[in-house]
Amino acid sequence: MLVTEAEIVERTHQIGSQITSDLAGEVPLLIGVLKGSVIFIADLMRAIGGPVEIDFLAVSSYGKETTSTGVVKILKDVDNEIAGRHVVLVEDIVDSGLTLRYLMGYLEAKQPATVRTCALLLRQGQHNDDLDIDYVGFSLPPAFVVGYGLDARQKYRNLPYIAEYTGD
Repeated sequence: MLVTEAEIVERTHQIGSQITSDLAGEVPLLIGVLKGSVIFIADLMRAIGGPVEIDFLAVSSYGKETTSTGVVKILKDVDNEIAGRHVVLVEDIVDSGLTLRYLMGYLEAKQPATVRTCALLLRQGQHNDDLDIDYVGFSLPPAFVVGYGLDARQKYRNLPYIAEYTGD
């Protein structure tokens, strides 16, 4: 186990408080990247004070592999109009930053008022140093992890903690 359930709860509340402060007086639109962000975004929206809306994008950059293919495809677009909105893009984990960079550009083209980024996990040694993520839950070693929404071939998403995946 790398991150306990209690640590996730505490850090999620801290991030929610920071988003509440940063976007005081606004109704943030959280956009989760499916499927891995589902549990995190559900807990995060409850940790934000005041009104909040959510939407989802589905992308593919891994396929059935444990490393990115380097090609990002949008499988499901957002349903809401985001022009003029304060958007927080919510990721489960950031590795190389390829998907996050692609989605930032994609969303910025839709002319939101602001786009902030939030990642539950940042994998050390895998992301580019110039990647600026506004809200990060935890920085982890370059191991493949499961739990709290993250999977290995669709298994282990339901674990309430984050653990290193060593195979079945």
